[in-house]
Amino acid sequence: MQAYEAPHALMLLEIAGVIEQYRSAAGNALAAGFDGVEVDGANGYLLDQFLRDGSNRRSDAYGGAIAQRARLLLEAVEAVRAVWGADRVGVRLSPLSPLHDMRDSCPQAVFAYVVEQLNRLGLAYLHVSETGKGSPDAAGPEFDLRQLRKIWQGVYIGNGGYDLARANAALGSGFADMVAFGVPFLANPDLPERYAKWAPLNQADPATFYGGGAAGYTDYPYLDPEPFKQLWRRAG
Repeated sequence: MQAYEAPHALMLLEIAGVIEQYRSAAGNALAAGFDGVEVDGANGYLLDQFLRDGSNRRSDAYGGAIAQRARLLLEAVEAVRAVWGADRVGVRLSPLSPLHDMRDSCPQAVFAYVVEQLNRLGLAYLHVSETGKGSPDAAGPEFDLRQLRKIWQGVYIGNGGYDLARANAALGSGFADMVAFGVPFLANPDLPERYAKWAPLNQADPATFYGGGAAGYTDYPYLDPEPFKQLWRRAG
């Protein structure tokens, strides 16, 4: 653990600076040759903190009513969109997640409003994490992800606890247009090949997550390492 600065409620002048940081980061990604960027409004990070009334206690233009709590997220997305163009920008939300003590008194209304506003921006996709589903600390059984899916007019990416069968079911039913995998990819660098061949998967070791070393990061085996070795040789 490292020393850190005690957090404080952002002043309005600081908020303007945060939005500029999003614009600058988007420009850096573009200059570095990225294909696009995703604005992370999920998992208890800053934009998510502003969205939820369990964490946002402000009484200025960025707090109180839902539209005001959503303002920072929308302004950050607009800043990134101005750099990249709408078709290269996505947004990630996690309406069910209680991570980092996130909670809201009316999450269905909050995230419905956010998705309605994002619709107007013509973005590449909406990426919705379902992490927290079934947790007693999550948004609650009354929260209906299907309503968000109905509101969203573009490409919808589902995420959170999916395996191959559940992903195919989501795609087949029209609930999702795409599915994103996180933990399975950590343990299976060749995950698409394994899914295509219905091959067994390596099991991820949570004890090595965020460890910073090779263990649990670059040491999971491939089904067939030779094609990847050839890629490495060409890249090297």
